[in-house]
Amino acid sequence: MNYCDLAPPYIRSIAPYQPGKPIAELERELGISDIVKLASNENPLGCSPKAMAAMQEAIKTIALYPDGNGFELKDALSRRYGVEHAHIVLGNGSNDMLELAARAFLTVGDKAVYAAHAFAVYPLATQAVGATGISVPAINFGHDLEAMLKAAVEQQAKLVFIANPNNPTGTFLSAPKLLDFMRALPPQILVVLDEAYNEYLPVECRYDSVNWLKDFPNLIISRTFSKAYGLAGLRVGYAFAHAQVADMMNRVRQPFNVNSVAQAAAVAALQDEAFVRQTHELNRRGMEQITQGLGKLGLEFIPSYGNFISFRIGNGMKTYRRLLELGVIVRPIASYDMPNYLRVSIGLESENEKFLSALAQVLGEAA
Repeated sequence: MNYCDLAPPYIRSIAPYQPGKPIAELERELGISDIVKLASNENPLGCSPKAMAAMQEAIKTIALYPDGNGFELKDALSRRYGVEHAHIVLGNGSNDMLELAARAFLTVGDKAVYAAHAFAVYPLATQAVGATGISVPAINFGHDLEAMLKAAVEQQAKLVFIANPNNPTGTFLSAPKLLDFMRALPPQILVVLDEAYNEYLPVECRYDSVNWLKDFPNLIISRTFSKAYGLAGLRVGYAFAHAQVADMMNRVRQPFNVNSVAQAAAVAALQDEAFVRQTHELNRRGMEQITQGLGKLGLEFIPSYGNFISFRIGNGMKTYRRLLELGVIVRPIASYDMPNYLRVSIGLESENEKFLSALAQVLGEAA
């Protein structure tokens, strides 16, 4: 028998999420070394020394289950953002937050709205619970909030996903635009504001979304320690929400979904603001280096507010494969309906230079 037939149709039709290619995999495939991975928006500085020390200490008690309630991490987040414990949800990366929101509030027949070219997990999380996803066409690769509002209201959606900045396009929505959207949206429609790249925003673009929670109980703010804090391998994220919303998300959360090492590292990482500033500055310089390089190569790119940038290259997959042969891993984004684009993460200066040099070689070969 075909055991796939035992799964519901909406599960069988899911196209699994494709992560960036690991360095070890490329080494095995091509037998090359000195590989630069700029595919998964990871922090090229690694993580905070304080987080590293906290992990080493936490390892001593690894035989014990972690605190399933995450008190210390919730307390650290509470002190930083002025949010009570009852309004905090912890997760196995911010992906977990997106899935918990979908599992808690969507079911077969419900609808969720998201933008075209937005993070791939939004439709995956929606489809995995049997709900229907509504993809709203983008404007200049960014969210069309007016059209998303119209779709959410007319289709009687339960949930709206918004990424700010958006991955993989890097586009940004200003605070006034987001506030206008929230004010116009009926309160029975929940909004997941995905701020995974929040720490990379230029100072002049930053806004206090956490303060909005008191006015918008239908708002869920999702964040992560995977990007600017450099803890991607530990998988730890969190969400801020109304206490009743957080309660529902916690009811479907796996027990011990954030391990003890991750909790300890996240608490320490929050205390190292100097490391986050260093990360932000490195990203600013690297973004300038790569955008200038792309400009010199005559390539169009989408201005980005994250730690990555998407650029137009023609045959994206062909260029991606050739860059792999040259020891550079970037991210093809054809699955985002952008087959003529590639996304590259901002790395160290030397990594950025290797990418630009390899890209110039590929373009030269095609000339």
